[in-house]
Amino acid sequence: MKLDIIRATCGYGKKKVAENISLSVQSGEVLCLLGPNGVGKTTLFKSILGFLRLMDGEIVLNGENMIKMSKSKLAKVVGYVPQAHTPPFPYTVLDVVLMGRTAHLGMFSSPTDNDRRIAEEALDTLGISFLKDKIYTEISGGERQMTLIARALTQEPDILIMDEPTSNLDFGNQIRVLERINMLSKKGLAVIMTSHFPNHVFLCSTKVALMTKNLFKVGSVDEIVTEENLRSAYGINVKITSTVDESGNIIKACIPLIN
Repeated sequence: MKLDIIRATCGYGKKKVAENISLSVQSGEVLCLLGPNGVGKTTLFKSILGFLRLMDGEIVLNGENMIKMSKSKLAKVVGYVPQAHTPPFPYTVLDVVLMGRTAHLGMFSSPTDNDRRIAEEALDTLGISFLKDKIYTEISGGERQMTLIARALTQEPDILIMDEPTSNLDFGNQIRVLERINMLSKKGLAVIMTSHFPNHVFLCSTKVALMTKNLFKVGSVDEIVTEENLRSAYGINVKITSTVDESGNIIKACIPLIN
């Protein structure tokens, strides 16, 4: 699987929000999109998902221009995990996850035993099978986020789009979600995610894109997540430091400096 965004310009009506965006991600890679609020990260995601038409450029999935793909085909290729979701009815976790099979069902079809098996396998893959009979609206924020990831996995997509998957989670649940993202990439999924935490890219990303009003850079973690780039993007002083874990791996961290 490969997704290529080629000189894309996106926005609303005649208003350009993000211009000349080019990047690529393929199976097994995690690309993290960093940048301050209001620079067009969500707008770019809406364009990838087919909710917005590009004003210029193109998005190519597996060699096919996305604009030529039907909505049903796109839904089978791309899974989406939103920041937050609260259903209007108290569904069980398994029912929420089963909704991910919608793209594979006919208009008046019901989930089959095979659909249920795929949903339960997604729960098992993420280590949350114990939640399947619980009411979705009554579980914790971290458990809801894992449930949304499981729902996306039941689509059996080639690529996952994740809009701030650790938003509003405590420290422990943030790391658990990042661990699952690493696991999914090792299984061959391509992942594009946004984050407001530069430290997260050191834990799970193979590529980073840094987006501001006047700048778009994409490259390896070491190339993009530098003190100079973060200072320019966010307008604050930062220090990139490193330590060595028990296995001898070098672990980097971004520390904000307060004057």
